[in-house]
Amino acid sequence: MAIQNELKPKAVFDYFAQINKVPRPSKHEEKMIEFLKNFAKKHNLPCKVDKAGNVLISKPASKGMEDRATIVLQSHMDMVCEKTSDCKIDFTKDPITTYVDGEWMRAKGTTLGADDGIGDAMQMAVLTDETLKHGPIECVFTRDEETGLTGAFEMKSDFMTGKYLLNLDSEDEGEIFIGCAGGINTEITFSYKPVAVPRGFISLKVSVDKLTGGHSGDDINKNRANANKVLARFLYQAEKAGKLRLVSFNGGNLHNAIPRNAEAVIMVPEADKHKIRKHFNVFISQIEEEYHKTEPNVAFKMQSVDKPKSVMDKETSSKIICALQAVHNGVLEYSQDIPGLVETSSNLASVKMLGDNKVHIVTSQRSSILSQRDAMRDTIIATFTAAGAKCKATDGYPGWTPNPDSTILKIAVDAYKKLFKKDPAVKAIHAGLECGLFAEKYPGMDMISFGPTLRGVHSPDECLLIPTVQMVWDHLVEILENAPKN
Repeated sequence: MAIQNELKPKAVFDYFAQINKVPRPSKHEEKMIEFLKNFAKKHNLPCKVDKAGNVLISKPASKGMEDRATIVLQSHMDMVCEKTSDCKIDFTKDPITTYVDGEWMRAKGTTLGADDGIGDAMQMAVLTDETLKHGPIECVFTRDEETGLTGAFEMKSDFMTGKYLLNLDSEDEGEIFIGCAGGINTEITFSYKPVAVPRGFISLKVSVDKLTGGHSGDDINKNRANANKVLARFLYQAEKAGKLRLVSFNGGNLHNAIPRNAEAVIMVPEADKHKIRKHFNVFISQIEEEYHKTEPNVAFKMQSVDKPKSVMDKETSSKIICALQAVHNGVLEYSQDIPGLVETSSNLASVKMLGDNKVHIVTSQRSSILSQRDAMRDTIIATFTAAGAKCKATDGYPGWTPNPDSTILKIAVDAYKKLFKKDPAVKAIHAGLECGLFAEKYPGMDMISFGPTLRGVHSPDECLLIPTVQMVWDHLVEILENAPKN
């Protein structure tokens, strides 16, 4: 704690520490909303909360800056709640425990919450720093960004009044984002018949764990293994080699995270137990070779377990395994206009057993081109429909079209060059940002997104590069000082 108290800028890290004491899982932000309301009351700042649960705290212009245009600072108040298999935290009650590891800040066994708690902390620091020079400011904290962009979806078009918006939800210092992908989720349900356990069969639990995981937008092109796809691949091969029945399959948690672990309970003829173990060992060596750079810690396990009371009917068991093997996962296309930018992708996010003899699967599609997003959605639905599943898609969210002639972009680029004597990278991002929805609700709003360097987001490996927080803070302050005039 003594080391964390020395971090700069002090106000930002102090507020971040306070935020991490407040439970704020997506869709459960009530305590964070109250925290922000109490913060505004303590500092005599106007505050309003809309029906969606978004919070807006205003600050008037500093002396001499009254002629400047209102700038909106925006971040989201919820966090992805992922943890290691041995971590006992209750995200609805317990604080996030952070520590400093060299130049990085990490959390003990969980996501750090810097996505987007560090953006929230910067806004709070701006609201309470009386030394800053700035025009009128609106600090907006949206809810449920991570699992549905609910706050941005339900925000009314008169909630914010500023023409310029600085989104503080990016993860690479030195990069300014002016566009993002749109996204949609598909939900798949298989129904199966529980049938009697075949005679002469034994039960095995097969698992893959300790994959790198990460953000299904930012990290989808980094050749990281998807636990659901890896496990499905083994089951498909094992089923081809002999008789196999599926009892259960559980893997992944969140639509926007690459799954790090998955496990299945299967039944095979006792006479085949040595053959399947041998096949499993060969499979492990293949995966370790294929992912030797990106998945150095991958852990596989096969162990005997007690016989279940029933298994899936043979037809559905085979269809689920085949569909999970067949469905697309990862990058589909790269942009024709922006070198290196992923255009279209899909993530096989989660597979869960439900209590009423159903298997529920969630996948997430992203694209910077709306028609490609929808085509990828249709590919996923067609794959699972052919296997006999029921499928539905969410409403989706739009992308954000880049505007290279943006006024606030020019101010931000000039400010960065002045501070750091180099050009920032101006880019689009494959992840989704709330800016796409703001562009629909507030036509003509001029927006950029930037933030400090984060790695491993949406996983327990999430970490924040501490020196970049000061750099982003300085950049933010410089932008505010040079806000355009009305």
